[in-house]
Amino acid sequence: MDAALLFEARALVLADLQTRGQATADAVNALEDAVSERGWWADQWPEGAQYVAGLVAQDVQDALFESGSRWPLCHGCPRETPEHSLYISPDLGGPDPVWVCEESGDVIAPLGRLEIR
Repeated sequence: MDAALLFEARALVLADLQTRGQATADAVNALEDAVSERGWWADQWPEGAQYVAGLVAQDVQDALFESGSRWPLCHGCPRETPEHSLYISPDLGGPDPVWVCEESGDVIAPLGRLEIR
């Protein structure tokens, strides 16, 4: 596995964690674990390298959810809409993963480019 792809995946997810104020010690630990595990996964399946960034984001999102935190929340829908999350699309990662609103289905931002709002 090309280490540069892992570093890029880490940087993209960390940027979104920081933008949304979620770059806590627990979140960064979850990120490091996800990068490590996905590095091993990509070594086993080199053709899957294009999926690593999106999968790392999903892994961190899942780890935070399991610890009781929802990340990232959607800030694009009207305030009267119940609180809801974004998810990575395509579902299994792929080149150019994006964050999508789970309510509207709208693309909110590419991975690594969430806004504060």
